[in-house]
Amino acid sequence: MSDELHPRCPYCSHRMLRWTNPQGSTWGGEFQYVCFNDECPYFVRGWAWMERQYGLAASYRYRLDPLTGQRGPLPVWSDRDFRSNIVPEEFEELSPCLVKP
Repeated sequence: MSDELHPRCPYCSHRMLRWTNPQGSTWGGEFQYVCFNDECPYFVRGWAWMERQYGLAASYRYRLDPLTGQRGPLPVWSDRDFRSNIVPEEFEELSPCLVKP
């Protein structure tokens, strides 16, 4: 899959990965794009922010819904959370979707 079909994270410029929405979620569509770069400043500073604001050992990853263009945090409780929902590139062509401008 070419890079132009994958958005880049505005915080670290890494290629975002296609991530399947969990069953039962309120998000529409089949998937979103998520930054899984563990060195992304958005993810790194999220640990301190969540501890300070909510007293939680948690952070968030940057996400983008390609159907609506909605962007925001995907809460995580470890650096491994939700990685099992990453769509392998060889399966991406089965359900292509371009990001809305």
